[in-house]
Amino acid sequence: MITKPATIDELLDYWPGNIPFKKKLVNDDGSCMCAQGQALHFLGGLTVDELRYIDQKDADLQVAKLFGISLAHSILLRNINDNREGAPSCVIRNPEQVLGDQAQTVLAFWRHLDRMTTAVGTAAWAAARAAAWEAAGAAAWTAAGEAAGEAAGEAARAAARAAAWEAAEEVAWTAAWEAAGATSEIQGAAVIRANNQPFVFLPLFGFSNPESVIASSI
Repeated sequence: MITKPATIDELLDYWPGNIPFKKKLVNDDGSCMCAQGQALHFLGGLTVDELRYIDQKDADLQVAKLFGISLAHSILLRNINDNREGAPSCVIRNPEQVLGDQAQTVLAFWRHLDRMTTAVGTAAWAAARAAAWEAAGAAAWTAAGEAAGEAAGEAARAAARAAAWEAAEEVAWTAAWEAAGATSEIQGAAVIRANNQPFVFLPLFGFSNPESVIASSI
C-alpha cells in the first residue's frame, strides 16, 4: 500500500478516496490536504508550513508544471477536487468525464492561453473586448453558455475565467469572460452550428472554429 505517492501515476492511483479536505491547500493542523495540496506536498516537496503560506496563483502554476498541464487545467483540478465520482484522478486521466466530449479541444485551447505572454495577451484581450460585446453583447455569452450545457460547461468556464484572471491581471475582467466564452463555444460547437449562430469569442484568440484550435496544436 502506498503511504506517500512518489510519482504522478502513484498519486492518481492514491486518488480518489484520499482527498478529505476542501477549499484550502491544507487544514490548520496539517493532517488533511486538498488535491493540489497533496500534489505539492508529495510530488513538489512543499512542507505543511509552505502550503499554508503559498499564494494560490503560485500553487496553480506549480501544480500545472508538476503535471505538465495548462494553468486552467490545474485550476480545474482545484475546483473539482473530490466533488464527483472518480475525482480528482479523472480530471487528469479522463478529462472527458468533467469537460464533456470536446475535452481535448478545450485542453488544446487552454494550452494556447498559456502560450500567450502576459504582454501580448493583455494587448490582444484589451483590443478585443469592445468588438466582442458590440458585435453580440450578452447574447453571445448566453448562447455559448447554453450550448455548452450546465454540468460540463460551468466547470470549464470557471477554470478558464480563473486562469485568464491570473495570467492577464491588467485586463482580468476582459480576459476572464472572453476565455470562458471561447471555452463554452468549443464545448457547445454542435449546438451553435445547429442554431446557425456565429462563433464570437473564439475568433478573438485567432480561431475561426474549434477545428482550428486542434490544427494549431499539432
